[in-house]
Amino acid sequence: MSNSIKGEALIGGVAVTGAGATFKAFDPNLEQAIEPEFRAVSPAQVAEACGLAGEAFDSFRATTDDQRADFLEQIAAQILALGDELIVRAMAESGLPRARLEGERGRTVNQLKLFAELLREGSWQDARIDSALPQRQPPRPDLRLRFIGVGPVAVFGASNFPLAFSVAGGDTAAALAAGCPVVVKAHSAHPGTSELVGRAVVEAVRRCELHPGTFGLLSGSGHGIGETLVKHPAIQAVGFTGSRSGGLALMAAAASRSQPIPVYAEMSSINPVVLLPGALAARGAEIAAGFAASLTIGVGQFCTNPGLVLGLAGKDFDAFAAAAAEALKPLPAGTMLTAGIARAYQRAEEELASQPAVTSLLRGESSGCKGAPGLFVTTGESFLANHLLSNEVFGPASLLVACHDLDQLLQVIEHLEGQLTATLQLQEDSESDLAAARRLLPALERKVGRILANGFPTGVEVSTAMVHGGPFPATSDGRSSSVGTAAIQRFLRPVSYQNLPRALLPEVLREPNERGVWRRRDGLLTRN
Repeated sequence: MSNSIKGEALIGGVAVTGAGATFKAFDPNLEQAIEPEFRAVSPAQVAEACGLAGEAFDSFRATTDDQRADFLEQIAAQILALGDELIVRAMAESGLPRARLEGERGRTVNQLKLFAELLREGSWQDARIDSALPQRQPPRPDLRLRFIGVGPVAVFGASNFPLAFSVAGGDTAAALAAGCPVVVKAHSAHPGTSELVGRAVVEAVRRCELHPGTFGLLSGSGHGIGETLVKHPAIQAVGFTGSRSGGLALMAAAASRSQPIPVYAEMSSINPVVLLPGALAARGAEIAAGFAASLTIGVGQFCTNPGLVLGLAGKDFDAFAAAAAEALKPLPAGTMLTAGIARAYQRAEEELASQPAVTSLLRGESSGCKGAPGLFVTTGESFLANHLLSNEVFGPASLLVACHDLDQLLQVIEHLEGQLTATLQLQEDSESDLAAARRLLPALERKVGRILANGFPTGVEVSTAMVHGGPFPATSDGRSSSVGTAAIQRFLRPVSYQNLPRALLPEVLREPNERGVWRRRDGLLTRN
C-alpha cells in the first residue's frame, strides 16, 4: 500500500474517500492550509467501520498472545518504514520540532513493543484456579478465571501528541493487545500524519492475515462523528485524550446508549508542585530553572504541565518567584499546535491575569499561533476564594500560590480537583520537610495518580509501574492508567469457567500449564 497522503479514511483495510464536508490540515508555523483536501466520513461510513470491527472481534481475540505480539511488532516496523515522510508531515501539521517528533516516534514504537513483551509473558490474563473440593459441604466446583477483551474500542487521537497518543498510540496499543479491534477517530489537526500511520497499521493487519475490520481510521472534524462512533452498538469502550468539554460530551453519549459503555477520558490537570521550606532555602534558584524548563517544554502543551506552584510565603518563596520569572523572561513565544489552541491559551491567560489579587510576574507577547510564557502569583486566601484560579491554562503559564502556613497549603490541596500528578520539592536530610511531606501525602494520594519527589511532572515513562491517570477531571475513571502496561486493564473483563472439560478451556487455564504462565492456584502464585 502506498504511503502517499491522499486525504482518505481507512475502512475494512480499504482506503475510502469520506462522504462528508471537506477540510484541510493547517501549518501553525506558516499559518496556512496544507494539501491535500480531506473529506469527513459520513454516518454510514462510521457504521461500516464499527460493523466490521464487530465482525472481527471473535477471530481477533482468538489469536494467541504470540500472534498479537507479532502484530504489534509489525505495526512498529511499518511505522519505522514510513521514514522521514512521517516526521516531515507531522512537523508541518503540529508545529513541533523534528527532534521532539523523532523522540515521539521512538516512544510510539517502544510502547507497541512493550505490550508485545507483556503478551508473551502471559500474566496479563490474571489466570486464577480454585480447585474442586468435592468432599467439602457444600462441595466446591472447579473454578477458573481469565480476562478477555471487552470488544471493539473507539480511540480518539490527541492534539498534543500526534504519534504517541494518536492512531497507533498507547490507547490503540493497549486495546489491540487485549484482543480488541480498534476504530480510530483521527484528530482533525493532523489528518495527514494520521493517514500515514493508519496505512502502516492496515499493512500490518494484511501481513499478519487478520480480519480487515481489526483496525479502521475515520477522518473529519466536529463532535458529530465522535458521537456517532461512540453510540454505535458494536463499540464497547472508548479511549480519549483532550479537553474536558470533549471528554464530557463523549461520556454523555456513552451513558445515553441502551447499553452504556466505559469512557476512559484524560481531560484536565494543573499538576501542583509543592515547594517545601528546606528545599527552597537550599536550592531555590535551581528549582526555579528546572520549573521554567518544564513549564515551557512543548510550549506548555503537555497534560502534565506544572500549572500550579504552592509554597509558604516568605523571602525564599519570593526569591524563587523572581528567579522563575527571570528564567522565563528570555524565552520567546513558541508555535502552538493549532490556531484554536493558541486562541484558547491567550484567552485563558488574559482571564487569569484579570482576576482580583493576582499579580503578573511575567507576560510575554502572544499572537496568532504563538504562545509566550506567563507567570502569576496570588495568596492562599485568594486562591481558596476564587474557583477560577483552579482552571487549567493549556500552555506555558503557571500560577504561584503563597500560603501563610502548612495548614493553609494543605487546605489548598484539599480544594483542588483530581490531578494527574503532584510534585514534592523537598530536602531529604531535612526532618521538617519530611514531616511536612508525610502530612501532605494522604491528601495527595487522594487527589492524584502520580506523586514525584525532586523532579518535574513533564515526561511520562512508558513502563510497567507508571500511572498516567487520576481522579476526575484528570481522568473520567481514576482507577485506570493510559500509559504503561497497566493500560491494558481498561479494555479487559473477567470470565469464570465452572467445571468445563479441559478440551473447552482456554489454553492459559488448562493442565498442564505448558507456557509456564504465572497463575493464582488456590490463592497462591505458581507456574504449575
